[in-house]
Amino acid sequence: MGIKINNQNTHNSSDEEMVLNIGPQHPSTHGVLRLKTITDGEIIKKITPYIGYLHRCFEKHCENLTYEQAIPFVDRCDYIGSMNNDFGYAIAVEKLMDIQVPEKVEYIRVIVAEMNRIASHLLAVGVFGLDVGAVTPFVYCFRDRERILDLFEMLCGARLLYNYIWVGGVSHDFPVGWVEKTYEFLDYFEPKIIETNDLLTYNKIFIERTADVGVIPPEVAISYGVTGPNLRGSGVKWDLRKNETYSIYDKFDFDIPIGTGAMGTIGDCWDRYYVRIRELEESLKIVRQALDQMPRQGDIYESMPKKIRPNAGHIYSRTESPRGDLGFYIESDGSATPSRLKLRSPAFTALSCMDEISKGWMLADMLTILGSLDIVLGEIDR
Repeated sequence: MGIKINNQNTHNSSDEEMVLNIGPQHPSTHGVLRLKTITDGEIIKKITPYIGYLHRCFEKHCENLTYEQAIPFVDRCDYIGSMNNDFGYAIAVEKLMDIQVPEKVEYIRVIVAEMNRIASHLLAVGVFGLDVGAVTPFVYCFRDRERILDLFEMLCGARLLYNYIWVGGVSHDFPVGWVEKTYEFLDYFEPKIIETNDLLTYNKIFIERTADVGVIPPEVAISYGVTGPNLRGSGVKWDLRKNETYSIYDKFDFDIPIGTGAMGTIGDCWDRYYVRIRELEESLKIVRQALDQMPRQGDIYESMPKKIRPNAGHIYSRTESPRGDLGFYIESDGSATPSRLKLRSPAFTALSCMDEISKGWMLADMLTILGSLDIVLGEIDR
C-alpha cells in the first residue's frame, strides 16, 4: 500500500498520494460501506464515506404503511438491536396517542431491551477484536450471544428481527420457564465478562492497537452529534436512560460507564471498547432487578388499541439504543398511516466523524477506528 505510484492515479498533484476504495464489500466495514481513502504511503490524509448501497427506503415505506405494519421495517434498521428499535418506535407512537401501558409491559420491555443490548455489545466486542486480529474472543462472544438469541426465539419465534414490542403492549407474554432460563443466563454470563477481560481487554497487543488511537475529544463528539458508548467513551456522562429517563428506568440502580483514559487518552478506541464491556455489567444488573421486581400477573394487551389512528399532530421521542440516541419524529394527519416518519440514527452521526478522527493514522488503524464506532449500515442507509 505504501508503494509510490504513477501521477495518473494520484490526487492533488502530490506523487506520494493515492486513492484507495475500501469497500463496499469489505469484512471490516461492518456493512456495505465504501470509504474513499486518500493516503500518503500508508498514512491517511482524508476519508470520505459513501453510503446508499443498502438503502431500505424505510421512511418512505412508513408513509405508505399503517403504524402497525411499520414495526417490521423498524426492526430492519438496526438489525442487531431490533428490540431497542421497536421500543423506541412504540414509545413515540404511544406519546402521540397518549397511551399509558401496564406496569408489567414496562418491565417486559426493559428486560428484552437490555438483553438485546447485551447481545448487541457482544457482537460489537467480538467483531472489534476480529478487526484487530483477535479471533478467539469473537468465537466466545458469539457463543454467549447465541444463548440470548435462544431466549428470544423461545419468546417470540425469531432470532434477529423480532416484531415483539407493539404499540400499547407486546406480542407475547413470557412463556413458561422463560424467566427461570433468563436467570440461568445471568448467572452463567457474569463470570464470562471476566474471561473476556483476561483474554482481550488487558491483552498487551490489543492495548497497543487501540490505546491512544482514533481519539474523539468531548467537544468533537458533541459537535458531530455522536452519542451512546462512543460519546461516553470520550468521558461525557450522558445516557438517556438516566438523563431523560423513560419507561421505568428510574426504578433501577445502575451506573453510566465513561472513558477515563485508563490505557491511553480519554476518547480513544480502547475507551470506547471498554465502555461497552462495562455496559454489559450494568445491563445484567438492570435485567436482574427487573426480573425480581416484575409483577407476575397482569394483562399485557390491556392498553393495546384495536386501531392505531392518532389525532393530527407530531411528536419527537428519543431512547437509548445500544448505539446511542435513537430518535423518531412522527407527523400524523389523523389517518391510520403516518404522513411523515423520520429516524435519527446514532450510527450515522458516529460515521460522520470518521474523517476527523482518522487523519494522520495508518490504514491498519483506520479499520480499528471504524470497528470501535460499532456502526450498523441498516440504520445509516435507512
